[in-house]
Amino acid sequence: MPTGKLQIIPLGGMGEFGMNCMAIRFGDDIIVIDAGLMFPEAELLGVDIVVPDISYLLENRKFVRGIVLTHGHEDHIGALPWILGELNVPVWGTEFTLAYFEDKLDEHQLLDDADLREIRPGERFKVGPFTIHPLQVTHSLVDCVALAIHTPLGVVLHTGDFKVDPTPTDNRLFDLHGFAEYGKEGVLALLQDSTNVERKGYTPSERAVHRKFEEVFVRTQRRLFISCFSSSIHRIKLTVDMAREHGRKICFIGRSMNNSSEIAEDLGYIQIPDGMLIHPGEMKNYPPEKVCVLISGTQGEPMSALSRAAVDNHKHAKIEKGDTVVLSSRIIPGNEKAIFRMLDHMFRKRALVYYDNDGGTIHVSGHASQEEQKMLLNLVRPRYFIPVHGEFRQLFRHSALAHSVGSVSGEILLIEDGQPIEFTEDRAYRREPVTAGRVCVDSGSLEEIEEVVIRDRKHLSEDGVVVPIIAINKHTGQIESQPEIVTRGFMPSDNVPELINGAREVVLRTVEQSNDEEKTDWSVIKEKIRVDLRRYLKKQTSKRPLILPVILEL
Repeated sequence: MPTGKLQIIPLGGMGEFGMNCMAIRFGDDIIVIDAGLMFPEAELLGVDIVVPDISYLLENRKFVRGIVLTHGHEDHIGALPWILGELNVPVWGTEFTLAYFEDKLDEHQLLDDADLREIRPGERFKVGPFTIHPLQVTHSLVDCVALAIHTPLGVVLHTGDFKVDPTPTDNRLFDLHGFAEYGKEGVLALLQDSTNVERKGYTPSERAVHRKFEEVFVRTQRRLFISCFSSSIHRIKLTVDMAREHGRKICFIGRSMNNSSEIAEDLGYIQIPDGMLIHPGEMKNYPPEKVCVLISGTQGEPMSALSRAAVDNHKHAKIEKGDTVVLSSRIIPGNEKAIFRMLDHMFRKRALVYYDNDGGTIHVSGHASQEEQKMLLNLVRPRYFIPVHGEFRQLFRHSALAHSVGSVSGEILLIEDGQPIEFTEDRAYRREPVTAGRVCVDSGSLEEIEEVVIRDRKHLSEDGVVVPIIAINKHTGQIESQPEIVTRGFMPSDNVPELINGAREVVLRTVEQSNDEEKTDWSVIKEKIRVDLRRYLKKQTSKRPLILPVILEL
């Protein structure tokens, strides 16, 4: 790439929720902003996580100078263990973000080789030709930053995830002054979070939850279970402070909740007085009205602590009549059935349940609504505007919002994954697409799951599997006994014997009609059986099961 040209290359998060990953290139130097994952959709059977395709970075590995993180949510850091396994480069992040991320690296045995570098809001640092200035922003997580990236062609301002919270619980204010200063100096391109573009007005402050929590603590007569995202340190701090005020012991249940609270306490974001924290096994030793439990599992995950507590399947946590349960989180689209099934179990036990803004503000979003997005656009007044983080309808509506504000002096650029934008001193160009997409990963081994595996799983889930087992004498090529037909997830309830007998006849006929040379090559015989049996079953049942012939040599 000729010197003097700047490229922005989206590798994830543009046209989908999650998997946020953006490459910025000047000459022979590349930095990457965030490296997130997304959780699999229903059709991705058996897949643990989905990460961005980093073929572009691997093809240009000698030019990649590092990865800079805006904050510690999974959709911004979750793909790092997989990426660092392929591309071991320095990673910059704030204190909490790196601490949160270290556990994941340790789990995958990558921590010893990782090059982690701490950054602080307001303190600039250099990466190749880029000077990066982190700006304090507020979000549902602590220690979040936007990034003002100084390039030879101008400043690229990436907001990360944000909302403009005037009263954050940790008193770390959104740096509106810093954004305004960049607006005065001039910004080449603004990349702004689109998540809540469909919401009018302003996103409420985190402190808006305080009143409802106070009401819940006052009214609760027995044990109180509160579930929030384990990364919601603001919400964990509020719960701990409220429990202290109301004379309740605090107990953390769930691996992610324990990890987050330990990190937050170590870094000073929450303070738990001596003697207030109890082990889950100690809950039975205290009166129910003296216990508050912070428990993971807001999205109804089948094996989460809250789901197990709802069905009396947890060693320590058991929801009983008169207990109060608070789900202080939004319902992520696609999780409704699992969450409502879990809530039904709680209602059957006659527990009092608060969820999804039921009866007051029990949860607030961490993303900016329309008025905050307009405010930032008017403060920054960029030459180019690129909406990021969201499905295509959100990116489109964010573009329309920016157009209505009228503060973009140049172009509004609506792009998706793999569509690079190249800037020169006088204009911006769309360039040839680069490889981008989704990679399905088994989170236990960090191994990629091939598309053919997903296709086979889908095939199995729809039409099942048929396994014809044939015993053949390797000397004579003759079938020694009747073929066995094993089925799973396929067999219709009607005409079972007739169908099985017909399948046996097809297999016998296929083997008998094969010539002597074919009978010596088991792979040829298997393929012939597969083709003939598929044709027979399709005609008889209109289904196309996965057929796996097995030949036993005798």
